[in-house]
Amino acid sequence: MPVPCVVHPASPAPAPELLSRLAALSTSLVSDVFGRWAGAPGIMPVTGLAPGQVVVGPALTVRTRPGDNLVVHKAVDLAVPGEVLVVAAGGANDRAILGGLLGAHAARRGLVGLVVDGAVRDLTELREAAPPTFATGVCHLGPYKDGPGEIRGPVSIAGLAVHDGDLVMADEDGVAVIPRALADEVTAAAEKKAHSEQQERAAIDAGTWDRGWLEEALEIQTPGA
Repeated sequence: MPVPCVVHPASPAPAPELLSRLAALSTSLVSDVFGRWAGAPGIMPVTGLAPGQVVVGPALTVRTRPGDNLVVHKAVDLAVPGEVLVVAAGGANDRAILGGLLGAHAARRGLVGLVVDGAVRDLTELREAAPPTFATGVCHLGPYKDGPGEIRGPVSIAGLAVHDGDLVMADEDGVAVIPRALADEVTAAAEKKAHSEQQERAAIDAGTWDRGWLEEALEIQTPGA
């Protein structure tokens, strides 16, 4: 007997220029300028990420019960090229949500990243044929296919709210999410911080990095003095 699968309408595509600007930044910069809470702790790169690579794209959200990937298959079939699959699977690591076959299909559908709040498997196959994959763990035990689930609705991954079409950034430090309505503002702030950090690195190299803020923040006490 078929099970329910709620499918919401797809979100409009973001401007390619905005995605290019974000790809030149990093998750740490975005987190710093966005209140240091835009991340999904514990969801880390597993396979397919090149050194220095930043994955950026609008979220294709999926909500499923832990250990079940029936609606994940349907979501990949519905994917629009350039999207990042974001699967809310409860953070359970005792059963893989996707592996090599679904990873290869995701690449074929044009997905640029796979973000799973749960486990994955088939690491060699994912590395060879899937988009960069981020997850909370690895487990060889395969998923159930019983449903139900929801596609393109609001989800939570590692405690972070994600709406379909929000901008997902993922790199070697993990996963960050920018609400669609704030994307321009956050991107501009992150670019400004990147410029500031470049100046600080230049000062470090020159031996002129101002450490006055540290002295002001600390009251140094010397025991026995």
